[in-house]
Amino acid sequence: QLQASGGGWVQAGGSLRLPCLTSGFTFDEYAVGWFRQAPGRQHEGISCISCADRSTDYADSVKGRFTISRDDANTLYLQMNSLKPEDTAVYYCAADNAPVLIGTPSYWGQGTQVTVSS
Repeated sequence: QLQASGGGWVQAGGSLRLPCLTSGFTFDEYAVGWFRQAPGRQHEGISCISCADRSTDYADSVKGRFTISRDDANTLYLQMNSLKPEDTAVYYCAADNAPVLIGTPSYWGQGTQVTVSS
């Protein structure tokens, strides 16, 4: 299971940290990541962590502003800094029993809304 939280309203330039509580699997076996969906748009993969070597990857739209991390208690995080109005979306954490996330992951948490005002 995955459960994201931490969303809310923030002004442009602000920061939010999204935690995702996970259970039923370990980060050593599952790749994990964050996706988002803005109104009228498709899901966008924004960041992921490989279970093979803990390497991270970011979409160009968030690179340098967002940081993905995980802890030993099976919680995944997304630190979002310098937020922009275009970051407004529902954010989801996701996982798959694979070394890296490719395509659509098998397991999804419920989304958490992030709204950035200008």
